Parts: sequence; structure tokens; C-alpha cells
Amino acid sequence: MNHVTGIPRLQMQMSSLEDSIGQDNPVRFIDAFVEQLDLLKLGFKVKTVSARWMPL
Repeated sequence: MNHVTGIPRLQMQMSSLEDSIGQDNPVRFIDAFVEQLDLLKLGFKVKTVSARWMPL
């Protein structure tokens, strides 16, 4: 009886999202633009979560 052989899943490859995006990808322009925005001036509010409410 023949069995289907799949892809080995025990292999691990370390890479970052930054490595996956090409240098000429338009998302890099969008990222640079958004990083320059002053979100507080635009009316966004910064909220923080207390560390004591984090699950252990």
C-alpha cells in the first residue's frame, strides 16, 4: 500500500518579516509615512494596561 509523504514539519527556519519584504516594496513607503505622523495631534489617545491585570 502506498502512502502519501508530506513535508517534514520538524524543520525550523528563522526569519523576520523585515527579511520577507523587498527593498522596493511600496509597504516600506507607507511604513515610513505612518511613522512620521503625530498620532496625539491627530486626536488618538494612548492607553496603557496595568501590569497587575496581566495573567500570570
